[in-house]
Amino acid sequence: MRNLFAFLFRYRGILVFALLEVLSLYLLVKNSSYQRAAFFNSANTYVGQVLDFRTRITDYFRLVELNHELVKENAMLRQQFYQPDLSRREADSLPVSRDSLTQARLARLGRPDSLLLGLRQLPARDPDYPLIPARVVSAPLRKVDNFITLNVGSIDGVKPQMGVVSAAGVVGRILVVSEHYATATSVLHSGTKISAQIVRDGTVGTIRWQNDDPTHVLLDDVPRQNKLVRGDTVVTSGYNAVYPSGVLIGTIDSFTRESDKNFWTVQVRLAVDFSRLSYVYVVNSRVKAERDSLEIRAGVKPDTDE
Repeated sequence: MRNLFAFLFRYRGILVFALLEVLSLYLLVKNSSYQRAAFFNSANTYVGQVLDFRTRITDYFRLVELNHELVKENAMLRQQFYQPDLSRREADSLPVSRDSLTQARLARLGRPDSLLLGLRQLPARDPDYPLIPARVVSAPLRKVDNFITLNVGSIDGVKPQMGVVSAAGVVGRILVVSEHYATATSVLHSGTKISAQIVRDGTVGTIRWQNDDPTHVLLDDVPRQNKLVRGDTVVTSGYNAVYPSGVLIGTIDSFTRESDKNFWTVQVRLAVDFSRLSYVYVVNSRVKAERDSLEIRAGVKPDTDE
């Protein structure tokens, strides 16, 4: 202990100088919006590089597991190239119309340049929702506010507020972007809200996380008079235009009716397994910018929820 005090006394000038430097930098970043933005953008770049290096090391020891995941996803994608036998048959009594509109619809349904993401078939070259493939380099689960780091950035066309989906369903929303990396708020984030819809009857609600179980979320705002069924499919409603409508979120696992509330308490099991998340797609919603601009001109505050 005596040596410790002697060390502190001997280098007191340097220690006080270092403490004041840290304090001044903290105050500068906190009170200056420009410096704060510059700090977070720079930090996002360096942290992304460190996480990318760490992911490369861990991936080396997970090559077999990753290969199995890629084989499963490739099999699911390749299956879309092959139409079932009945799809090309015409009914004897009700022949298929050969007008131009029907032909155009059949061409859209049968085109191979599409991906099945969360039960929603998204064309890879959709003018409204172009897709940007990305690799997940960090995806923590145990925090109250969980973020996902991706190895794509502004150079790839990624911007804040874009949606993130995987082959299984909804993943999150882009928050901060640097040149080569992007950080997204996960579905497992206390501030995440997603406009959702029950497929069976069209009931609309809001998805949010309870900050405890990474496999379940809550579906809020479902009136008590609505009938619920365990196993009901919950998808995005498309109300906020961050995600296309119909992208899978999960299935209803349980629901309870509390006497002091006018809404159901609904537990939804997530379709995405965040503990095994490896590859995702960033969804660029071009229609969202147009909708937000229109609402601003009309004097309506755009909805910031997902």
